[in-house]
Amino acid sequence: MSFVRVAVTGLGMISALGETVGESWVNTRSGLSALREITQVCTTGFRFCQGAEVRNFSPERHFSEKEGAFLDRFAQLGVVSAREAVAMAGPGWQPPDRHRTAVVTGSCVGGQNTQDEGFVALYREPQGRVAPLTIPRTMANAGASQISKEFGITGPSYTVSTACASANHAIGQAFWLVRHGIVDAAITGGSEAPFSPGLLRAWEAMRVVSPDTCRPFSKDRRGLILGEGGAMLVLERLDSAQARGATIYGEIVGFGMSADAHHLTQPLAEGASLAMLSALRDANLPAEAIGYINAHGTGTAANDATETAAIRQTFGHYADQLAVSSTKSLHGHGLGAAGAFEAVLTILALRHGILPPTVHYTTPDPLCDLDVIPNTARTASVEYALSNSFAFGGLNAVLAFRAWPA
Repeated sequence: MSFVRVAVTGLGMISALGETVGESWVNTRSGLSALREITQVCTTGFRFCQGAEVRNFSPERHFSEKEGAFLDRFAQLGVVSAREAVAMAGPGWQPPDRHRTAVVTGSCVGGQNTQDEGFVALYREPQGRVAPLTIPRTMANAGASQISKEFGITGPSYTVSTACASANHAIGQAFWLVRHGIVDAAITGGSEAPFSPGLLRAWEAMRVVSPDTCRPFSKDRRGLILGEGGAMLVLERLDSAQARGATIYGEIVGFGMSADAHHLTQPLAEGASLAMLSALRDANLPAEAIGYINAHGTGTAANDATETAAIRQTFGHYADQLAVSSTKSLHGHGLGAAGAFEAVLTILALRHGILPPTVHYTTPDPLCDLDVIPNTARTASVEYALSNSFAFGGLNAVLAFRAWPA
């Protein structure tokens, strides 16, 4: 079966790093971490107080009162990033055929803020009633549904929820839909808004959130820092993009996924390696073609050491020549949106020849003996990169990207 090549022609991102792709990229290459004290929830009595919030986000600037009433913050952030991606795809981009365009998004927890508000109203308020729009605001597919409605897309539209691999699974499936000719274009990515009291207490109970900051691959790492936001990509057939004279920001060339079949919260190097090998095989690339890996890199003791072992298992001695970094040290762990943030930043890294740093890095760890681009971005010409997402439940998803000449 012949496959078509798949171009990335639009990027959108709203995160703690900035409200646009441009702002997010400037702060990424400058190594300006966006991890700050949480403002949406009072963290008095919590074991942690830092998060990566979208500061000063005002729904009124983006949505009418009626639209906003139907959308939880996570969906609003997804829609805003989708609008930027579509605008970046150019005035010549319209869904080529409404029935042959897809919307595939990822979200781990969906409308958690709305759900928390509903529980408070139900169990604390005298009347014990929940708001009538609780269900449409809570459902994880709310962002995908709004995007399809806003752009008139009537092709496949759905949401993937595979914990922290959600966005990578969504982008990978959208890529395959285009590559296999099932659709001609797709809007894909992820969004998340986890800063609600109930969810923060749940994460606190897991004891994986850092009490200070996120230091991926550093020996003194103490855990992850939660983040929020949305990031979307416009994918389309490469031949169609070239025919309309579109700016091509990069190319998706492979996607791999696997399951550890091991443990709900403890990662397995063999499973992560299998996903990377599957992505390389799907892209028809030798391991030595990869020059950069945007790591899952959560900053937890188990993840970073396991991911290092998986990279060494996949690449052998060539792992010593790989540049690897975790941008979660900059934008936080966006859960279901994390892979989308990292896909956007990986594409921009290839396009601009600047590899993002792993910030807050202090002390080398013998269990994380990779070139982790500590603290300062690096100028490097790289043609191919991987972006890793490894989720609770042992679900792994890896994307392979190729640089496109600017």
